Amino acid sequence: RSVRHLKKCQQEVLKINLTCKDGEHIKKELSLTCDLMIFSARICKSLLLAGSGGTTVPLESKTVRFLDNFSVGTRGALSTEYFLKRGYAVIFLTRNRGLRPFLRHVPKTNILDLLTITDNKDVKVKPEYEQKILKVLQTYQEIKNENLLLTVEFQTLSDYLQLLKACSFALQPAGNQAVLYLAAAVSDFYIPKDLMPEHKIQSSGGPLKLSLQLVPKMLEPLVKEWVPDAFVVSFKLETEKDLMISKALQAIDKYQHQIVIANLLETRKKEIFVVTKETQDCVSLSDTDIKNGKEIEELIIDCLVERHSQFCSV
Repeated sequence: RSVRHLKKCQQEVLKINLTCKDGEHIKKELSLTCDLMIFSARICKSLLLAGSGGTTVPLESKTVRFLDNFSVGTRGALSTEYFLKRGYAVIFLTRNRGLRPFLRHVPKTNILDLLTITDNKDVKVKPEYEQKILKVLQTYQEIKNENLLLTVEFQTLSDYLQLLKACSFALQPAGNQAVLYLAAAVSDFYIPKDLMPEHKIQSSGGPLKLSLQLVPKMLEPLVKEWVPDAFVVSFKLETEKDLMISKALQAIDKYQHQIVIANLLETRKKEIFVVTKETQDCVSLSDTDIKNGKEIEELIIDCLVERHSQFCSV
């Protein structure tokens, strides 16, 4: 399909985000699924669905306040870049305003500070930033022109779960060539819509007491029903080392997927564990790696690409 078609698809996704918040999502969700199926079917290579960023949990129907987490989508954005380098087409399911692939290479400053106005009233990039932006832009445009990256945005927990389902169904035609890389930081607790106040909670009512429900686990239907042939990678972030591996193994035993990436909050940028039913392999950066600017995501993706290849050859 043309770039124009994919732009239309992305616009449709943004509309779905709005209707998801109102709960009127079914018709649009089906439309999204069809568009994504067209996207996935035209790609003659491995296809990745990468979840990235954190979900919000509204406290009111007409939302003023919400619960959030610290995730800005760094792991998902970095990993997407490395998967693209390894020849995967990527559906990037990301939190709106989260970190995007390639944009992280642009200097972290106000975008207007990167630009200048010439004597002819033309806008151009300042000389000191030209080479860096040129390199990033060339890479991004190559991927865009080949239609290898489709961005789908979410904000709330409801958005994410509904879009995850739609995107997962879209991966079905890819069979075992599909990879789900579920790096989004999904809320564990939420307030059901029928228990949520409609209007802004007033501070005049005194201290706020919340009663949160457990979020239904979507990994089981995803593995067993939505994309039963896919290679599925989930994440387990812990703050206690003693719990990390055991909880990863419990997840694999319960959901029967292929891999859990287990990591600790304090060391997640330099050490992770690739956990399967049979093995627990440590992947880490050396001091030299860190000094040279190497990223743990590159090692993670190298490992997963090899495991996915083995998975497809069985």
